Amino acid sequence: YGLVGNDGISGPSDRFFYLSEVNLNNGGTGYSFGTNYNNYYNGYIINRYANENVTWEVATKSNIGLELGLFNKVSIQADYFTEHRRNIYMEREYIPETSGLTAVISSNIGEVKAKGIDLSIDYNHAFSGDFYITGRGNFTYATNKILVNGEPQFQNQNLSRIGYPVNQQWGYVAERLFIDQEDIDNSPEQFNGFSTVNSYLPGDIKYTDINNDGVINENDQVPIGKPTVPEIVYGFGVSAVYKNFDFSVFMQGSARSSFFINPNDISPFVNERNALSIIANNHWSEDNPDPNAFWPRLSTYEIQNNQKTSTWWLRDGDFLRLKSLEIGYTIPPNSSLYFNFGEYAKPLNFKRALLTNKLEVGLDKPLLTSQFDVPNICILALTFMENELSLPIKLKRPLPNFGALVS
Repeated sequence: YGLVGNDGISGPSDRFFYLSEVNLNNGGTGYSFGTNYNNYYNGYIINRYANENVTWEVATKSNIGLELGLFNKVSIQADYFTEHRRNIYMEREYIPETSGLTAVISSNIGEVKAKGIDLSIDYNHAFSGDFYITGRGNFTYATNKILVNGEPQFQNQNLSRIGYPVNQQWGYVAERLFIDQEDIDNSPEQFNGFSTVNSYLPGDIKYTDINNDGVINENDQVPIGKPTVPEIVYGFGVSAVYKNFDFSVFMQGSARSSFFINPNDISPFVNERNALSIIANNHWSEDNPDPNAFWPRLSTYEIQNNQKTSTWWLRDGDFLRLKSLEIGYTIPPNSSLYFNFGEYAKPLNFKRALLTNKLEVGLDKPLLTSQFDVPNICILALTFMENELSLPIKLKRPLPNFGALVS
């Protein structure tokens, strides 16, 4: 238990908070004068206001741990931790423009509470008959909530961030796609779509009027999904040895997270982009007026109504991945090794076969979000230990092209 201070609260370009920064030669705030107004002088603008009260952040931390050993085989480590961080240096995002300020105001206004558990279990045991096994599992759960962020007293409480995680996303609740023009006429107006470039047509996304004021706008946003950063991260693995054989496997996963498909990156026909198979096979059209189709109506330009952050593009980020798998055999000394791959030997393709998630078939996560930008790789290797074992090797047929397995 203790207090921890943090003075690294801003970047190198934002130091010396007690000093203001004034641009004395700003062209955007200049003035003209003269008979024909052909005399122009640059003006002044404040890029940063001085703040002598800025101080470091302070966190009250606590940790309770437990270490336990059982039967000389099982080892357990468990920790419960809490953190209450105050004086978080952040921008005051809710100052109205009518105040006349020309730069954002930052100060120590943030306050966040966090808590979680960290658990690991190890198992080691040697059986009779040259059999040995070891296993390890770990589990981490961490969550937080905002206590203070400088927000005003909202008339619509659905806009308040207080009590929600730092990485919680806000967006619109999507009901379905508009069926026809009559459906549009009998629904609340969305984003001034009746009179601006935000117009929408049948086949576009219909949103829920949360506050029942007859229009859809930023006041209808609510917390949707789970935090974008996983609150649960876990992994487990087993290694075993039996005589000359050895085996090991490791699994990795995460839970309680969400991410959003970015429609700007996969919109078909925009910037001469091709259509993904799931869009080509499951989009709204006059021949397929499905109000729950994956993709709204097709267009050669981006439709602003359909680009909003909403539950329509929300996906569950939970996954369980096979991180590594190894199978080995130690060949006794003075042995000969003979390979026979058979006449129809073909390399296996493990790509995407060892990842479980809740994403629709046909969508590849690297195309949708940079959160999953690590490619799936499968490597097969045959290793000989130099100076330990010398083996004559004969190949009945050429080896298949294992390079094709690397993707």
